[in-house]
Amino acid sequence: MTSPLLDIRGISKSFGAIKASEDVSLTLECGEIHALIGPNGAGKSTLIKQIAGNLEPDSGRIRFDGHDVTALDTVARARAGLGRTFQISSLAMEMSVLQNAVLGALGRRGRVMRFFRDVMRDAALLEVAREALDEVGLGAVAGMRVADLSHGQRRQLEVAVALTQSPKAFLMDEPMAGLGGEGTARLTVFLDRLRHRAPILLVEHDMDAVFALADRISVLVYGRIIATGTPEAIRRDPQVREAYLGDEALS
Repeated sequence: MTSPLLDIRGISKSFGAIKASEDVSLTLECGEIHALIGPNGAGKSTLIKQIAGNLEPDSGRIRFDGHDVTALDTVARARAGLGRTFQISSLAMEMSVLQNAVLGALGRRGRVMRFFRDVMRDAALLEVAREALDEVGLGAVAGMRVADLSHGQRRQLEVAVALTQSPKAFLMDEPMAGLGGEGTARLTVFLDRLRHRAPILLVEHDMDAVFALADRISVLVYGRIIATGTPEAIRRDPQVREAYLGDEALS
């Protein structure tokens, strides 16, 4: 039996008397989408920050690709292959689509060049950036300013920027936020394909998207995982229905 790509064991984090994460354990297997759901204030974003390296847990252990990364910062985890997209866009809005992708590719080198114009002449960086844009379907708009993209296209660009760093896994924090029905449907199809490139730990409030995409679902309530299982098992779990999903889970 192969080891999980991401293995989180006993993570706890408190802010004063508030327990944001309490003995949280979960795994991410190769080729899967593992969704993390829960009500607002459940601690989902705090947990993602600990996995990404923005916050240090008070206790517990995080292993990624066979290595203990608990003490590593965000940059080191990204270089190890942990890609991330954000709840609030972190793109450079006044730059072009291609320039954003090139900046992502530059991060993989582990250093920053002094003059950006030199970066944009680097054939190797441009190749990596264009390949990532083509993969997410944005190659035709490479010269467009990011501010002029649709919200859904910006989400795709965030994935492309992460792809330039050859991720082994993705952490995605509410990628469907702000999308209409059509945009959500397109992104759902895209993420379903992406799992075969790298597995995804997905934080999402859109339950239709979650149940359409997830191989497994973990439910976080008040900082604790109350259930983990297949979508059907989670849909039928009485504790989950009472705490979060409600009776509509049966529909």
